[in-house]
Amino acid sequence: MEAAIAFILLLLLIVGGLWVQFAVGAAALAYLWLFKGVAGWKALGLVSWGSANSFTLAAIPLFIFMAEILLASGLSGRLYNGIAPFVKRLPGGLLHTNIVGSGVFAAVAGGSAPTAAAMSTVALPALAARGYNRRLVAGSLAAGGTLGILIPPSITMIIYATFTETSIAKLFAAGLVPGILLGACYSLLIMARAIANPNLVPRDTQKREWRDYLQALSDVLPFGLLIMMILGSIYSGMATPTEAGALGVVGAMLIAALYRRLSMAMLSEALSRTLLMSGNVLFIVFISMIFAYATALSGVGEQLLDWVSQAGLSKLGLLLILMLVFAILGCFMEGLGMIAIIVPVIFPTLMAMGVDPIWFGIFVVVLVELGQLTPPLGVILFVVAGSDAETKVEDVVMGVLPFFGIILAFLLLLIGVPDIALWLPNLTAGG
Repeated sequence: MEAAIAFILLLLLIVGGLWVQFAVGAAALAYLWLFKGVAGWKALGLVSWGSANSFTLAAIPLFIFMAEILLASGLSGRLYNGIAPFVKRLPGGLLHTNIVGSGVFAAVAGGSAPTAAAMSTVALPALAARGYNRRLVAGSLAAGGTLGILIPPSITMIIYATFTETSIAKLFAAGLVPGILLGACYSLLIMARAIANPNLVPRDTQKREWRDYLQALSDVLPFGLLIMMILGSIYSGMATPTEAGALGVVGAMLIAALYRRLSMAMLSEALSRTLLMSGNVLFIVFISMIFAYATALSGVGEQLLDWVSQAGLSKLGLLLILMLVFAILGCFMEGLGMIAIIVPVIFPTLMAMGVDPIWFGIFVVVLVELGQLTPPLGVILFVVAGSDAETKVEDVVMGVLPFFGIILAFLLLLIGVPDIALWLPNLTAGG
């Protein structure tokens, strides 16, 4: 009963327009009070210190700072132009650059919103002006942007690891193959639509010489080296994710200096945006720890396990219910809020049912991708629409619907073939 009251209060606060962080915090405090009275609040100091005193969470502002340096220096445009010549001949033309560029930028950005913002600012006005279907362009950018939390390094994975005490290195390894595979599925959808309706995409008749490809390669190569430095240092065991984040910041500054974009004004702007975004993310983590403490103290996880056992609900049935819940919650809140509410409650039950915690981490990240594209309040929809004055949110929604279906099908594929996520971490970390 206490859990039901707290959850109803949470939904009412969110629907009423209160920021998710404060809604989750108010619901958690109310939950503790209903269950233990004022005495339930006595451990909040220890919970607060435990959420802040984490070497793992220090990776978050570092990865955000790295992405902001690349954004503030305008290097996302150079990355986009460097990829374009290699994919223009495919059916769908430059639309594939949206997917590939998002995947590459995701490997240094760590989040969906920076990835979608970087690619959309460059691509949406330019491709619409070239005669590409605006809705298809917007949909590909929104879908590609969600790769930012699946392709490592991923801030969402770090948050999940904090709640579940799983290995970040294994999560990063587990996200690589699904991220590449999901991006390939997006490209296949683009090719299918371009072949079925050639009017959606103009033909590219421009001839390029080998010098053009060398120039394009020189634009992409520094980003490739940065990715190899970050992920290679983690997978080889030479650096923790936090230390790799620090290496990434240095690497991003070197790339900006290489292209003569490094300046104190640029660093100041990047640092300012990093402080704002990091403060928001880490405050969500702090509040979420209180919510997780409330659910653990009340034993709602054990009660849920008993209910699942009595109802005879299978593992597949529970995962399908989770898909529905994340899709619905995506209409009202951001991904970190969904993880904060659901994962602490459902995680013990899934572990008791034999679900691999690394696999479930990737499953949750893809669920968050689904939620970020769920209309009417999916955050990526507004990021893409806000990058171009001529593009409405309705255009992004209509353009993203086919990609939404791809994510649903990919989730079912993950359930049916869990080795898609587990093969690489088993190979690199010995299981």
